[in-house]
Formats: sequence, C-alpha cells, structure tokens
Amino acid sequence: MSRAFVKEDDDAPEELPERPVSSAPNMVTGDGLAAIEAEIAQLSDELAETNADDRAARARIGRDLRYWTARRGNAQLMAPPQDAEIVRFGSTVTIDRDDGRRQTFRIVGEDEADPERGTVSHVSPLAQALMGKSEGDSVRVAGAKAEIVEVS
Repeated sequence: MSRAFVKEDDDAPEELPERPVSSAPNMVTGDGLAAIEAEIAQLSDELAETNADDRAARARIGRDLRYWTARRGNAQLMAPPQDAEIVRFGSTVTIDRDDGRRQTFRIVGEDEADPERGTVSHVSPLAQALMGKSEGDSVRVAGAKAEIVEVS
C-alpha cells in the first residue's frame, strides 16, 4: 500500500505501557503512605498544569497517576513493630556479613525501598531471609552468610 493513502499523525504520542503493579501485598510504613500521597498530589498538579495539546506529557503523567492511585488503593498501613525481639516489617536490622562488612537496613514497602539509603523491600531476598529471625541468628543470602547483630 502506498504511504499516500495512510494518515500520518506525527503528533500522536507513542503508546506507553502501564507501569506493572506488584502482586505482593502492598505493605507500607507511615512514611511510605505519605510518599504515595505526595506523589499523587504532585502528579495531579502536573496534569492540571500541562497544556492540553501536549499529549505525550499528559499520557506519561496519566500513566504514573494511575500507578500511584492503584498503589494507594491497595496499600496496607503497617504499625511499627512493638518489640525488637524478632525481625518484622518495619524493623531495622544490623548484620555482619561473612566478608567483614557491617550493614544496617530497615525493612519497608516496595515503593519505599532504596538500599543505598538503608531500606530494603519486604519482598527482597535479604528481607525474606531476615524475617522471623532474632539477634544472634545467621542467615544465608545469595550464597553468602550473615549474622544478625541487632534488631531495633
């Protein structure tokens, strides 16, 4: 078919795939829920301020807004752990790795996780290995051994 008979719309935004939503329970800390709310507010403001003719920007913002609205809709606000006896969601755990490194992580929701800032998702292999354990217990993650030296 000749291109002369096909309508070309160079202004049409490329279809953006939806952001995948995890199938794991969406457990969040109070800070995590506040961050979701802030993201929704920011995206809502951006959408309101974006020119109606900027379809690509509106599509991107709309996609992100749908994602965060879904995350808020299925968020399960978890109370902070009442004690530091056992590693739970919200616990801060210090481990000594077998290579000599000492690391401290707080177990949080998926959207809050940032290992460089000391937070790991509750569905991460490290958090899964630590959950239910206590100070003095050893865990094995990615073929390496670590000992829990503090739970708070």
